[in-house]
Amino acid sequence: MMICAAMVFFMTPGLAFFYGGLVRRKNVVNTMLDCTALMGLSVVMWVLFGYSLSFGGNHAGIIGDFRWFALNGIAMNEAGPYAATIPHLVFVAFQMMFAMITPALITGSLVGRVRFKALFIFILLWSVVVYYPMAHMVWGEGGFLAEIGSVDFAGGNVVHISSGVSALVFAMILGRRKGYGSTAYKVHNIPFVALGAFILWFGWFGFNAGSALGANGLAAHAFMTTALASASAMMSWMLIDVIKDGKPTLVGASTGLVVGLVAITPGAGFVPIWSAIIIGAAVSPICCFTIPFLKGKLKIDDALDAFGCHGIGGIWGGIATGFFAKSSINSVARWDGFIYGDYHLLLAQIIGIVVTAAVAVVGTLICLAVVRIFTPLRVDEREEKIGLDISQHGESAYPTFNGLDS
Repeated sequence: MMICAAMVFFMTPGLAFFYGGLVRRKNVVNTMLDCTALMGLSVVMWVLFGYSLSFGGNHAGIIGDFRWFALNGIAMNEAGPYAATIPHLVFVAFQMMFAMITPALITGSLVGRVRFKALFIFILLWSVVVYYPMAHMVWGEGGFLAEIGSVDFAGGNVVHISSGVSALVFAMILGRRKGYGSTAYKVHNIPFVALGAFILWFGWFGFNAGSALGANGLAAHAFMTTALASASAMMSWMLIDVIKDGKPTLVGASTGLVVGLVAITPGAGFVPIWSAIIIGAAVSPICCFTIPFLKGKLKIDDALDAFGCHGIGGIWGGIATGFFAKSSINSVARWDGFIYGDYHLLLAQIIGIVVTAAVAVVGTLICLAVVRIFTPLRVDEREEKIGLDISQHGESAYPTFNGLDS
């Protein structure tokens, strides 16, 4: 479990490379620092009060309390209420990595124009208003969504849908980048994108298999469904590239890999291994065609498709879990999926998705309203033009390229 926690830790640096490679050269440092800074912030918050609010006690099925403030009362050698075979602190550490990467996913929709100070304050508030309640409702003792029978093995609702929907709302409020629609925003470093995807793939095995909370058959099952869904999604996206443009692309393969991981996350420990092929193969066309449709119709600048990949992919994964899950694989699922003749789990999954989206929308709007009291959300036009690396941090990723992005 500690190895799994370390693997999940590396997912956020992997995300930094993935996002950093996709943006323009003048915004690489800012994009990667967004992820880096949130790593520090999330760890401190989690230890002080985040874990306690997520998993300590229960109030109306929505939030915990402060009984474990600063991890007070958590003994070093004793198991906690959520995993009988590992020390409580190991469970705390494992869940801490989920609280780390989730807000970092949001940053992908905001690159090139969000003020760093505003983002930092927003994530601090968002973790309290959205993430901790969602973690409690899905995974905490007495959590509302758990009580109605909605299942989420490793974070479809808690991690992907919550961050994806919040990213969409933030992007709508923030507005589009200057020149959006008339300027070509090209990927500046494809090897960075691939490196980030590979690190994410490695870490995701800890993310999903570790959610079994032990070295057992369920962990092995989640490992295999994760491998199969991500592989089939990658091949599916490559096929789409060939059909559309006549050539497979490394960016497309990397993107397909990631959306496959997103899609299998809620069901990794619930669905049969064979169904992972369907879940992965289907998520690529779903995301690939939904992203341009939504961006074209709504005129939203979701810069790196945080909603398109994590929001849409997570929603499909949650629904697919309602179709394919079997209680014989994991008894946490009270009912078998829809294809076996029972609609109850699918209905619970849809309710869970709707509740998650509602919490994310309302919570994001509240957080943005508070942030605006302290600072503007967006950099000014000059700062955006010269790039956020220089204007926000006084650093340049590629000093020899100065001037080429102006």
